[in-house]
Amino acid sequence: MLAVLAFACAPATSRKSAPGEAAEVPPKGAATIDRDGIVTIAPMLERVTPAVANISVRSRVPARRNLLLEDPFFRRFFGIPEEDQPVDPLPDQEVVSAGSGVIVNATSGYILTNQHVIEGAEQVRVTLLDGRQLDAQVLGSDPDTDVALLKIDAAGLKQIEFGDSSKLKVGDFVVAIGNPFGLGQTATSGIVSALGRTGLIPEGYEDFIQTDASINPGNSGGALVDSRGRLVGLNSAILAPAGSSVGIGFAVPSNMARNVMDQIIAHGEVRRGRLGLVVQTLTPDLAEAMGLAQAGSGALVSEVANESAAERAGIERGDVIVDMDGTPIVSSTQLRNRIGMLPVGQTITLTILRNGELRTVRATVAAQ
Repeated sequence: MLAVLAFACAPATSRKSAPGEAAEVPPKGAATIDRDGIVTIAPMLERVTPAVANISVRSRVPARRNLLLEDPFFRRFFGIPEEDQPVDPLPDQEVVSAGSGVIVNATSGYILTNQHVIEGAEQVRVTLLDGRQLDAQVLGSDPDTDVALLKIDAAGLKQIEFGDSSKLKVGDFVVAIGNPFGLGQTATSGIVSALGRTGLIPEGYEDFIQTDASINPGNSGGALVDSRGRLVGLNSAILAPAGSSVGIGFAVPSNMARNVMDQIIAHGEVRRGRLGLVVQTLTPDLAEAMGLAQAGSGALVSEVANESAAERAGIERGDVIVDMDGTPIVSSTQLRNRIGMLPVGQTITLTILRNGELRTVRATVAAQ
């Protein structure tokens, strides 16, 4: 933690400027040292927190029947009709849950949050930092990335600036802002603990940022920001056997969330592209077993669908995709995520390894 603070405070050095040299100024919103010599990120939080909202969701769930009602003796004793006789259904129960959201467009009133926060919602209520409470409209959601987009109509909103989540590195300082346990807006700090985490959403598109900034129930949909207050992730999940933070939290990268938002705004839904490939990560052991001279990372093509975009591009089973549009491919998950985030109709360039030789093919992303 000391190293992180020292790095964040580096621009706030007290070195005197040489004659004619501009004085060093701390980056806007970064950690600073105040006049009392205290290291603080308060200026950044004062600018960012008005763009983070608390979300209250009302929904209905089927009422659970008492297990005793399944006992024939209990039913006869209390005169309850047998199972084969009609029984009045129990009314659905109203449930109120809490989450968080991030205002990313003040003019249009767009708020990003998690899909699981608003799933099944009958009413979504947004509470701003200044105390205003507003009903929100759900514009769309994407379960595969756990991202949803809301809209509110209000004046004087503050928005958060998007950061480039692809530039994050393990060890970067981050702050999580949200509404844990419904307590109200809370900020916690930590670092990026790992990148590219998967396995949280079966069959989903995953590229989670792992952080040790405390994330608890109610933080879902809140902001994960860097030291300058730029949005780099949407807090989404925790790994917590006890149901609360143990220092392992996960956030959807801001680049992925922004892509989903753009598609919802444009189409009202996410139109995910595909090439028609089944791929697996090329590990060193697998490369050795296949007799490949190049045993680096990549995505091994194990199946190509008939009449698919991949087949039309000339991709074959056994090819290893090592690069996409100039970016090295390190795993099958990375390739799947990148293709799944592309708009239908976009043409991409893939570098493949076939029979020990590198070659380039172009493929046009098709609709799922």
